[in-house]
Amino acid sequence: MSKRLLLFMLLIAAATGGYAEDAWKGHQPNLVPQQSGTTQLLIAVSPVNSRVVWAAGAGGTYVVTTDGGATWRSGVVPGAEALQFRDVQGVSDRIAYLMSIGNNTGDFKIYKTEDGGAHWTVQFTNTTANAFYDCFAFWGPDRGIAHSDSVNGVFPDIRTDNGTTWKSIANRMPSALPGEASFSSSGTCITTQGWQNAWIATGGSNIARILATRDGGYTWNAYDTPLASNANAGGFSVAFRDPWHGIVGGGDLTSNSSAQAATSSNGGERWTLTTKPPIPGAIFCLSYVRGIEPQDDWRHRDDFGHEHDRTVVITTETQPNFTSGAAAWSPDEGQTWYKLPDVSGYWAVAFANPEAGWFVGNNGQILKISF
Repeated sequence: MSKRLLLFMLLIAAATGGYAEDAWKGHQPNLVPQQSGTTQLLIAVSPVNSRVVWAAGAGGTYVVTTDGGATWRSGVVPGAEALQFRDVQGVSDRIAYLMSIGNNTGDFKIYKTEDGGAHWTVQFTNTTANAFYDCFAFWGPDRGIAHSDSVNGVFPDIRTDNGTTWKSIANRMPSALPGEASFSSSGTCITTQGWQNAWIATGGSNIARILATRDGGYTWNAYDTPLASNANAGGFSVAFRDPWHGIVGGGDLTSNSSAQAATSSNGGERWTLTTKPPIPGAIFCLSYVRGIEPQDDWRHRDDFGHEHDRTVVITTETQPNFTSGAAAWSPDEGQTWYKLPDVSGYWAVAFANPEAGWFVGNNGQILKISF
């Protein structure tokens, strides 16, 4: 089905009082496997645009493409061979950030390259006992925030305003609930939008919350969500398509039927559960299909008026081996879901635009997805 025909059908459905989702029946995105050049688990993916994409994962491994995935180049960051990269942020074909986790306090690091991966600089090394840095997100090439599980009731989060040094904003964060934490869900437990907005999904306590800032992390609010929450459950992955409309996904990692999602239309203050997704496990990663292009100019990455504004793709996982990686998509922010058949073993998904998205997962798998 051509995109013009599909859009025409959607407009007709709306004009005649029909359900827009009916126009999507029988339509599935195009899926094309790509060769990553590694057999290591790939955990996180960050498209810069439709040509440049960075991904990273186990064994200190990163991969990058500059031709839309026709070819990928893999590498290992020296000294990080025993670490996992749980998050990656691509800025250009030469500049990218990586976030590592490990078994020791000092294994939580942030790396940056400015020469396409030839050299990496350690910008931050954790020294806070019991901190666990789950994810980071960026407002621009030099402005970002990294989020950790709580330690003694405090979130020891950090922020950079120059792309080089990271400083604590722990004293600006909301007080944590007992046991409150986030999940290293392929780096998607935090999301940014515009130049000042950010949202963090939490769980681990008796309430799953969204922590939100409107001023670049100087002040925060905490809002309850209807997602289930306990030591293995809560909100895992969050995304916003504009300052007001967003979606959060999660569930219980110990249950095969726990996937939940909720949407907000007022910046995260109130949330409403969506229809239950049709795949097993908890939502581990979600992404809006509209993507982030044109990424060459960060000022315009939140333009409105795109056909796929409300289209969302999700992946799910379960404990103890995190091998499910099933996937589904929705054209209407979770009111209608369609399972992606034969898609499994993928941890993360992200888009540059509706025609250029990528799944990454087990054994170095990469799958390009196009609507």
